[in-house]
Amino acid sequence: MCLLAAGCGGSARPLAYRDVSAQLRPAEFTRQIRQIFHSRADLVDYLEHAMPGRRIHLPQIDFSRREAILVAAGPRSSTGYELRILGVRETGSRIVVTVRERTPSLGQPVTAKVTYPFRLITVPRSGKHLLLKWPGRP
Repeated sequence: MCLLAAGCGGSARPLAYRDVSAQLRPAEFTRQIRQIFHSRADLVDYLEHAMPGRRIHLPQIDFSRREAILVAAGPRSSTGYELRILGVRETGSRIVVTVRERTPSLGQPVTAKVTYPFRLITVPRSGKHLLLKWPGRP
């Protein structure tokens, strides 16, 4: 479990989250996504539409106590790309997730193949809306 402090003013407070990305396999998100799922049925429905015909292994998530947040970058050209969760915090009306995409540097050993970087995290159930902060992205 991760607990990261986010440096911001106001009434925002750090929110504990769990990264369950490694348990969602296989996963290939062909477009950028940022979405919160309040139920297993909503997550399954999204995954069936995003990856038709694939048999998906879902992580165990207790949706009576937690919500799932999916952030995906879309296709990338090599193994050198990665998404990192920099922080999760809760405000009065929102869950704010800050994510950064690591890109390969010149000379970094990577394999040229299409990859689909994503993060699937869970947070305590709140029913709040998601705000994604992705520095360098519109």
